[in-house]
Amino acid sequence: LSAGEWVRTFIPEGDLQSLIVDGVIAGVGAVVVFLPQIAVLFLFIGILEDTGYMARAALVMDRYMRRVGLHGRSFIPMLSGYACAVPGIMAARTIGEPKDRLATIMVVPLMSCSARLPVYTLLIGTFIPAATVAGFVDVRGLTMLAMYLLGTLAALGVAAIFKRTLLRAPVRPMLLELPPYRLPSVRSLAVSVSHRAMLFLRRAGTVILAVSILLWGLATFPKADVPAGVSDEVAQETQLAHSALGRIGHVIEPVVRPLGFDWKIGVGIAASFAAREVFVSTMGTIYGVGAADETSGDLRDRLRAERDPETGLPAYTPLVAVSLMVFYVFALMCVSTMAVTVREAGGGRRGWGWAGFQFGYMFVLAWVAAFAVFQGGRALGLG
Repeated sequence: LSAGEWVRTFIPEGDLQSLIVDGVIAGVGAVVVFLPQIAVLFLFIGILEDTGYMARAALVMDRYMRRVGLHGRSFIPMLSGYACAVPGIMAARTIGEPKDRLATIMVVPLMSCSARLPVYTLLIGTFIPAATVAGFVDVRGLTMLAMYLLGTLAALGVAAIFKRTLLRAPVRPMLLELPPYRLPSVRSLAVSVSHRAMLFLRRAGTVILAVSILLWGLATFPKADVPAGVSDEVAQETQLAHSALGRIGHVIEPVVRPLGFDWKIGVGIAASFAAREVFVSTMGTIYGVGAADETSGDLRDRLRAERDPETGLPAYTPLVAVSLMVFYVFALMCVSTMAVTVREAGGGRRGWGWAGFQFGYMFVLAWVAAFAVFQGGRALGLG
């Protein structure tokens, strides 16, 4: 018995039941189910840190980082960015040269952090076929790897551009005291992973919960006059179109339509500015999938079944999914990252200027890349 079905047995049908099932459970639950995958990512990064390999990797990578104008110490913040951009940006404090440190701060958010993982997992599991290449390479795994590689290569490429233009400065020699090799402590790893997992859950219980409740209210009010006898899906579509959320979505739609996205995805993108993983909870709230989890696949089924009201064709296709993932590879949809950039870039007007520049260049990069993927795919007949 799912959490949503269990709640329905105790609370009579109405707005209160809808708030708990379609707002809280559909929103927060759709993100919390990804905690095991994120914990595994935290575990591997913790092992690298505890064994002493992280510092040695920075030393080895120094010669390669210099080719794009970065310091070898930039490797550690960028690697930390795979877990979360916030500690990655804070780790750039170890870089002595101000322009090298600022260049690192500007590109760390391009590394695919754990908050992107729920978005990738949802879209890949829903739209990418379970097939193999050459008989043994899984297409879904290859797609996930491609998203991570794309973000990494983009970070290096953008860093090279910045270091040759806005932040030109000579790269100083790297001096680093190497820690001894040691076996990782099970207790230390458990504390590290649990601490990071609790931070993730805390965000799910605060930011994502608040956004989910807000989105439920916007999707529920004002009430639409739904004709009697229509199916539940038609009634839900009518209510969404009439609601405040639907009206906001239709304002956003012209900006995202060239990328293959409809107004619902537009709302998801706008809401995910609070935190990237909010996109998943937003789609769960929009579709009222109170029982959504990784085993039931209710949200995935609803996304596959969605139809374009004008053509009757599927609204979301593998091409749209890839375009959306590429958008999230580049887009800075995280208010926490912007806040720490303001502080680490100098604070005050200077800090806000660099944070605004960071958000702007990443949004333009995301829009152009997603546009190229979607329109290029359509031109090749992949739509």
